[in-house]
Amino acid sequence: MLPVVAHWPAAHGGLRDTIRQEIIARQLDEQITARYPVGQRLRILDAGMGQGTQALRLARAGHTVTGLEADPDLLKAARDSLATEPAGIRERVRLIEGDGRETGVHFLPGSFDVVLCHGVLMYADEPDALLAGLARMLAPGGLLSLVVRNAEALAMRPGLAGDWSGALAAFDSDVYTDDNGVKVRADRLEALTATLSGIAAPLHAWYGVRVFTDDIPADAGLPAAEELERLLAAEDRAGRTEPYRRLAALLHLCGVRG
Repeated sequence: MLPVVAHWPAAHGGLRDTIRQEIIARQLDEQITARYPVGQRLRILDAGMGQGTQALRLARAGHTVTGLEADPDLLKAARDSLATEPAGIRERVRLIEGDGRETGVHFLPGSFDVVLCHGVLMYADEPDALLAGLARMLAPGGLLSLVVRNAEALAMRPGLAGDWSGALAAFDSDVYTDDNGVKVRADRLEALTATLSGIAAPLHAWYGVRVFTDDIPADAGLPAAEELERLLAAEDRAGRTEPYRRLAALLHLCGVRG
């Protein structure tokens, strides 16, 4: 595995985002390695790819990646990052302006081996329909990687900050305010498990992301490399260990197309 500071550009976010991206990458690689032969080049769709952090990482690993993004500023950031890559990597990436609800417009069913939907579901008006459309894009046995806000842990951030009113209000809520001040939805593991089963991509594995570090300020910088590796090791272990993973800010669910 590459040293963290070598493959997560500092310009793409502070410590909190680095933790999110790295932990999700480790978990995703674990699932891909378990399902596909080493060296197999996969067809990957990143629906709502943001600035393209995971898409570029997977292209560097040899996979063919299609990135779908509706926000023009994020799409530009992804294109700018892609432009700095070697030609061989650029050739493996296709960037499309659009969102996850439009997969049927752009692609045929079964076109991808892996579909990513990271940090998108909380903004979707019809999340079940979105997930069903993404699942249809998967080839048989394909992997759906879904990252959502954990509704069962919404009281953790205000509670750890000493905001007792906020913590009490969060216990029975499925809504939270994101870093941009927008109220969006959170999801529960049991409900998503039922949804994935209903769209023929039943849950195969799930993890927590950011168990200990969700209260880090969004603009906090990275610590020294050795300290960062220890932090990530603790987060990695907590994200796959009961009961810690249930307290994570984010849930990473992996469904497999039947």
